Amino acid sequence: MSDELRITHTHGDRVTVTEPVTGVQLFAYVYRPEAAWEAPRPYLHPLRTLAGDVVTDYRPNDHRWHKGLSLTSSHLSGANLWGGNSYVHGEGYLAIPERVGSMAHVGFDELSSAGGRLVIAERLTWHPYDGSLWAEEQRRIEVHDVDPNSGSWALTWSSAITNRRAEPLLFGSPTTAGREQAGYTGLFWRGPRAFRDGRIIGPDGEGPGLMGSQSPWLALSGEHDGVDGHATVVFAHAPENDQAGKDGAHPAHWFVRNDPFAGIAPSWAFHDELELAPGDTLRRRYRVVVADGAWERADIAGYLAAHPW
Repeated sequence: MSDELRITHTHGDRVTVTEPVTGVQLFAYVYRPEAAWEAPRPYLHPLRTLAGDVVTDYRPNDHRWHKGLSLTSSHLSGANLWGGNSYVHGEGYLAIPERVGSMAHVGFDELSSAGGRLVIAERLTWHPYDGSLWAEEQRRIEVHDVDPNSGSWALTWSSAITNRRAEPLLFGSPTTAGREQAGYTGLFWRGPRAFRDGRIIGPDGEGPGLMGSQSPWLALSGEHDGVDGHATVVFAHAPENDQAGKDGAHPAHWFVRNDPFAGIAPSWAFHDELELAPGDTLRRRYRVVVADGAWERADIAGYLAAHPW
């Protein structure tokens, strides 16, 4: 049997990735369209640790449009590609179906596994409710550093989103629309229900007070239901993201909660809208580390130092 990560492609539906030694399915990348109200888009679920424990939630009863790990935009030039109700300042969250858009799978440019690294390279299109073309995305998900000794594995998520409108695309969030501490947009992880009240860990602090903060990485550690033990999920910015906006780039801030649910997003438009001119491309790259056990800050920092970009 090959020791390479295994890819299974169910055409029109999903790609699954399996660790060959244990037989654990690390994740399913689902790209089939789903309910229009939930803003159809590809997502990863279930996402599992090497021990086989699930660290994502899917269609929870509080937010049916939360689906594992996905990348989308909560506020995009008046459209909602996030799914569900849309935030309107002064009125709260309202059901406005004509604001809810979608992201469509176009094709895979690469599905490969060799040398301990697996690649899913995909082309997607972004659409408002009327189906017109607003953006094209080149997405690349790479699985690497599968390490049974540390009980961890990693994926790198790269997205390049090109504006295909004749006018700027404005990426925003509920916070840019007037709601405080709700700057969610971009790459978003919804943790399992058991991870509510999980431990939020950053390089220099802990807890839900890290909402809206800036740092190179952020993690959440939770305890499983059904099986004994914990898991830790770490999100890290690639160096070129310039997450602090030091060189004039649009700054990123962490959206993070452990109540009423566990969720993390390295938001690219937390406080201020990000404007993408016609023909320009927004590029972001992130690393997600999935680990068995309750990692401490030193464990996370040591891992990231030992696995440079």
